[in-house]
Amino acid sequence: MAALPKSSYVSPQEYLECEREADTKSEYEAGCLVAMAGASPLHNTITFNLAVEIGAQLKGTPCRGFVSDLRLRVPAYDRYYYPDLIVVCGEPQYEDAIGLRSQLNPALIIETLSDSTEAKDRGEKLACYQTLDSLSAYVLAAQDRPRIEVFTRQANGVWLYEAITGLDGALTLEAVHCTLRLADVYALVEFPPDGQRSANADADLDE
Repeated sequence: MAALPKSSYVSPQEYLECEREADTKSEYEAGCLVAMAGASPLHNTITFNLAVEIGAQLKGTPCRGFVSDLRLRVPAYDRYYYPDLIVVCGEPQYEDAIGLRSQLNPALIIETLSDSTEAKDRGEKLACYQTLDSLSAYVLAAQDRPRIEVFTRQANGVWLYEAITGLDGALTLEAVHCTLRLADVYALVEFPPDGQRSANADADLDE
């Protein structure tokens, strides 16, 4: 889903008040509202597949999943985001403000990449998410090819990077007791030839 910046400074309180009344979602970046556009069918297919695969494996565990309508609070950077997928293990914690709840303790965050937001997902959001003490893994799913990347927090606090490619690959997320087979994540997805993004992939629409 593309981020559309809005001018003029607003406080976190004003942002939350706007969110309570708004028909569409906006993220908050240290005083700036960023309107969220709609997501393409390709983006939704991959994100839905991820939710289905993870949701099935979370049954009987202390973890639960949430999709993109759940707002996440990042206190260290004064941000509110709407990740594509969040998994929380144990009791969910929330920031309660003016009748709205924002998630505080994700164990796993997943973003589906697009041309319009990939740099932000890899840069700003990565830096923000890594300040969350509860976070064990941050996953990025490509759209133009079967590729999943993961940043995993080690016991010493260092983040380990790994990339899994190809439909025969699989990614194990030990923190949430799940394994993602790329063949399942990319089921019903048609990739553009030669790994190139197609013109209608989501240049302006996806998250």
